[in-house]
Amino acid sequence: MALGSTIYNFDIELADTDRGVYETLALRIPQHPSESNEYLVARLLAYLLEFAAGIEFSRGVSDPDEPTITIRDLTGEITTWIDVGVPDAARLHKASKATERVVVYTHKNATQFLRQLAGERIHGAESLELYAIDRVFVDALVARLERRVAFSLSITDRELYLSIGADNLTGAVVRLELVT
Repeated sequence: MALGSTIYNFDIELADTDRGVYETLALRIPQHPSESNEYLVARLLAYLLEFAAGIEFSRGVSDPDEPTITIRDLTGEITTWIDVGVPDAARLHKASKATERVVVYTHKNATQFLRQLAGERIHGAESLELYAIDRVFVDALVARLERRVAFSLSITDRELYLSIGADNLTGAVVRLELVT
């Protein structure tokens, strides 16, 4: 018998001063049995860092050809392809040919990720937006992960300030430069 997804409910107060986004969100996010808690948290953070009209999670691992998160315009066209983790060069090449903006948030070893992509043929490589999420921050949030979680997240100059219960967590999101 196949295992089902675990559903997480997040109540979030988002204040992204970098982009002028201030929202109260109630997100219900399924976690596939093969998905790690670190990936789930990185996926959630990527969603919050990119939050805009038309944003949505994909169907996840059930459709590996889709991006992890998309932003679509009113016609349904993907305007932003958002991946999480360490997508390979072929996936990024395909993504940058399919849409105008491709963003990757990695919670893995950023140096190794950049080394993996170095010298690879990627359409529009110079316009890729690659970011590393502070791994200690991700781990700290994973340690507080429950099926129902409420927190507030403030983003200023790509610094993350998260209040969850009596705890305050801080971390950074760093832009990575791809050497082509």
